[in-house]
Amino acid sequence: MQQEALSCRMSGAGEPSAPGAITLEDLESMAEEQSPDAANHSNGSGQEDAEQERLLSYWQSVGRGHQVDVPRDMAQPIQQLTRNNQHQERESIPFTLIYRKEKFGEVLYEKRQYGKAKWACIKMQEEQYEQSICLGFMKLMKYICEQNSSGLYLGMTVPIVTIVHTNESHSEITRSVTVAYYLPEHLQNQPPQPYDSDIVIEEWPPTVVYTRSFRGVINEDSIMREINFLAELLESPELCLQNIFIVAGYTNPAAANRHNEIWFLQRP
Repeated sequence: MQQEALSCRMSGAGEPSAPGAITLEDLESMAEEQSPDAANHSNGSGQEDAEQERLLSYWQSVGRGHQVDVPRDMAQPIQQLTRNNQHQERESIPFTLIYRKEKFGEVLYEKRQYGKAKWACIKMQEEQYEQSICLGFMKLMKYICEQNSSGLYLGMTVPIVTIVHTNESHSEITRSVTVAYYLPEHLQNQPPQPYDSDIVIEEWPPTVVYTRSFRGVINEDSIMREINFLAELLESPELCLQNIFIVAGYTNPAAANRHNEIWFLQRP
């Protein structure tokens, strides 16, 4: 992956307890809680409107706990995701495992090859890191949930990834964040176009990444900690880009033992 092309690349999620940290994964976890009950409210336009209002109210209540406003125009995407979100239906991003470094049975890191693929991505630069993630996810969620040229629900893919940048001294993350969504395999050849002009469909070249799994919440401190940890483990970290990294999230923040990854990108 070339550094220029990385300006709109791959997202994780914010810390669930931090101000402004609501993310698409938060919304997914809410959908999982609501979906059985929601199914009972799906018959008839009146009941459907009531269901939509009830779900929006619920999400707005959760959003307020994170000091984030969930706008009324999220009502339909919320309802759509609620009805379609099933863990077994989430498509995983394909890759080839090149090498796995282990020590005493523990996987320290993996080297993977990701193929050329199309992604929907959006650049954000809010005052707070968590707010950028939140707003970016909600925009992508609208695209996934019918606000695209096909008018169809596109389906969820995992992981959701975030590109983060470090400052010149590599001591902290900058405000510039890119949130991206891997387009499902059946949409790769002809991706539906987003109605939101802020969302860009990009084709990324084949990429080699070094990745390490970690558990728990994601915030600026934990990201920097994992970046430094993986840099120490790699025999030749200078082979990777030094100021652009990827955070990948596989499970929602409500999980007690979240599955995340930090990715280093090998220089082309």
